Amino acid sequence: MSTGSPSGSGSGSWSDLGRPPLRPLALRRALLVPGGLWTELRIVEETGSTNADAIAAAREGAPEGLVIVAERQIAGRGRLGRQWESPARAGLALSVLLRPDIAPARLGWLPLLAGVALTEAVRRVSRVDAYLKWPNDLLLTGDRKTAGILAEAADGAVVLGIGLNVTLREEELPRPDATSLALAGAANTDRDPLLRALLRAIGEWYARFTEHGGDPEASGLREAYALHCGTIGRRVRVDLPGGTVLEGLAAGVDVDGRLQVTDRFGTVRAVAAGDVVHARLDTSG
Repeated sequence: MSTGSPSGSGSGSWSDLGRPPLRPLALRRALLVPGGLWTELRIVEETGSTNADAIAAAREGAPEGLVIVAERQIAGRGRLGRQWESPARAGLALSVLLRPDIAPARLGWLPLLAGVALTEAVRRVSRVDAYLKWPNDLLLTGDRKTAGILAEAADGAVVLGIGLNVTLREEELPRPDATSLALAGAANTDRDPLLRALLRAIGEWYARFTEHGGDPEASGLREAYALHCGTIGRRVRVDLPGGTVLEGLAAGVDVDGRLQVTDRFGTVRAVAAGDVVHARLDTSG
């Protein structure tokens, strides 16, 4: 259980001075603006999964623009069924509810859109060299993971869940190849401006994307994704569903958001789902 004060109070005592609670009133004033995407911001002290909470809200008819943030998440879900949790107030764990009026074939771009927004927000606020591993893991120097994104559909809505390691210490990391913004030497680890920047970036990209009917080319999303994707240009191994493995050069991302991999025979194969492993960079010259 968290030892912090209820998030809704915005005050009170908490055990770790380096991990203050989020400030709900200030965040709502900044984010819930007329004509904006975000309509409701719920900040809870603890929950199992913000995605599960947002999906339940979607099934109850919640409108687009709901944001749920947990100071501590104890049963978070990642891609490929992985689970994770984080110490209280050591990161950002949130889910947003969207109801896009676009063709179903374009919905696969939404988690990539969130990845672009997250990369831009982290770079802008924390000033670290963040980049994406296809499809939407956020990596820092040395290919160490600091964030992940999970998209789920529910009753005509799409829920995007984001988990970002902000002030986790080395001994708190969930896996050896993980890191946090603090460990990477971030200039700013204040979660309030990080959350504001992230939600504003998602809102801006989502408006552009939906205004163009979900077209990743016309909206500029495909170009932005390619700019921020550190997988492109790297040799990769992709563990595909069913147990097969694809190795080759990641050449790009197609209009459907699939990773294009050129295999050893020169054939370009489009990967819609799989677990990507980057080959080590050759620095021998």
